[in-house]
Amino acid sequence: MIIGAGLDARLGLPFEQMRAAAKDAERAGFESLWTPAGGVPDSFHVCAAWSQDTTLRTGISVVPAARMWTPLALAAQAATLAQLSGGRFVLGLGTGGYGPGFLSSLGLPDRPIALMREYVTAVRGLLAGQAVTAGPLIGAGHGAPGWPRSASLGVTDLPPAPVYLAALGPQMLRLAGESADGALLNWATPERIAASRELVDEGAARSGRGPGTVPLTMYIRVCVDEDVTAARQAFGAQVLGYAMGQPGIPPSAGYRGLFAQMGFEAELSELERRRDRGTAMRDLVDAAPDEMLSAVGYYGPPAGAPAAFARLSAGLDEAIVRIITARPGLEPVAAAMAALTPAVIRSAQG
Repeated sequence: MIIGAGLDARLGLPFEQMRAAAKDAERAGFESLWTPAGGVPDSFHVCAAWSQDTTLRTGISVVPAARMWTPLALAAQAATLAQLSGGRFVLGLGTGGYGPGFLSSLGLPDRPIALMREYVTAVRGLLAGQAVTAGPLIGAGHGAPGWPRSASLGVTDLPPAPVYLAALGPQMLRLAGESADGALLNWATPERIAASRELVDEGAARSGRGPGTVPLTMYIRVCVDEDVTAARQAFGAQVLGYAMGQPGIPPSAGYRGLFAQMGFEAELSELERRRDRGTAMRDLVDAAPDEMLSAVGYYGPPAGAPAAFARLSAGLDEAIVRIITARPGLEPVAAAMAALTPAVIRSAQG
């Protein structure tokens, strides 16, 4: 299993500190560096700097395809990073979890599976040096009028730039296995990882690929701090930000549906009732059961982090230590890296 480090804009680190943290990660033995799109500093610029500052593979998990990115523009960004890094860049794509209202404002139908099939196929084709024709969903939405009938990047000798697909439900997991170079999971228990593996393998078989050939990668969030109360607050706020239902999205869909399928329907329903009565997020986190929070990540002192991460990463091909901090600055980031070096995690795996 590859073990990477995940750093993002929520850490509040300016650009130069993001670069410093990446160098620290390489010295600590991490094998890849990942960041999500959105926020400042921009993820593409961050990966460009990381590729110059370290020898590690970098990745963006994920770029929401429903934003104002044509496949051509996004492929050009990925191709540039592939050239700059010598083939050490992975592009992660996702739907973004947007509701029908947002999609319709972009001229996109609420057909995420079909849309992502077109999008992944187009981006992979462009990165392979092919001329690509837009499918009807891309062409009707944010790809028009900036999407020509047939487009290419104009280069054919690009280093490899794998395209991974973020997937939660069965259809998207099968699509990742069938059409992408890897699958990106999120907030999944080990049991959910195992079930996802089966679905990705089903999709891989459709395109003639064998079981286990499409890698599974996932962020595992950790907040390492001796102040357990502060760590729980910081970690729990991120869990609930994903897990609780959102306006315009059915409760059976997205991350709300994922957490319900993992056994937390009753807990989320109660938390949502409290939220709708005006309960503050801090109090909601206090009310969230430890069982739900610890099922998908770790918060607490350094001593408990390796065993928890080893348990949570079972079944993955690449596990990313996605760092959450309870305090600002580089110090808590460094503390998390020191507690969860790849060597320490592998020792905990036994």
